Amino acid sequence: MNYTRQHYYKQKQDLQKKSDSATQVKALVLAERKLLPRLGGRKTYHLIAAHLHLYNIKFGRDKLFRLLKENDLLIKPRRRYIQTTNSKHWMRKYPNIAKELELTAPEQVWVSDITYLKTEEGNCYLTMVTDAYSRKIMGYSIADNMEASTIVRSLKMAIQNRVYNHPVIHHSDRGLQYCSKEYVNLATSNNISMSMTEKSDPYENALAERMNRTIKEEFCLDHILATKKQAIQAVKEAIELYNNYRPHLSLSLKTPTQQHQKTQPPEAVGCI
Repeated sequence: MNYTRQHYYKQKQDLQKKSDSATQVKALVLAERKLLPRLGGRKTYHLIAAHLHLYNIKFGRDKLFRLLKENDLLIKPRRRYIQTTNSKHWMRKYPNIAKELELTAPEQVWVSDITYLKTEEGNCYLTMVTDAYSRKIMGYSIADNMEASTIVRSLKMAIQNRVYNHPVIHHSDRGLQYCSKEYVNLATSNNISMSMTEKSDPYENALAERMNRTIKEEFCLDHILATKKQAIQAVKEAIELYNNYRPHLSLSLKTPTQQHQKTQPPEAVGCI
């Protein structure tokens, strides 16, 4: 074959090194997926980059994507979910005052929506209040009903977790829970202005709906859970990981908590 014995053994050694590197990288990926089961390739590469440098493994992002594809580890999109909003009610609805606002700092706009989790004991309903700038989940509530008193708990938690003192816009759909006297009074008494979708257009509350999908799909909460108690614990762990560990592409791969804390907003930032 016109190859020297030295060349043959060098080639064999190089192939073994590549195989060993791929095995190590796959192990790093699987370790991250234990915490974030549906973490995408770019975010995964960001999280394992320090380990690659530490172990002197030369493995670029394109090579990682090939490895994920070869091992059937690429994230596949999931189906969309049914609507949980009842906007046909007599209570006062508020105009969309957030749609033209340019976000420049945390706690200018909070968005909120309700989604459901399936368990063998019946459905649970999850409400989250998310900061639109930092993508941090400021508050949440989960229960086996969608009563206003249940949904209010998510806003109370968000208020307790506020960092800045300027006014906030709370944006949601026109669901009766958000229009309830209890919810509106809590918001307005804490310097929070109400804003709502105007034409039943899901794009007007796209971030809140995307947050529902992220928490459910990336943390396996779209599966049927055994019990309601398990659902409550799973949501708590998912939100903790999302806020403090999961890198965010739109935040230059910072976590929501990092983005929320590092940005110091000016006084009375752009609220109406």
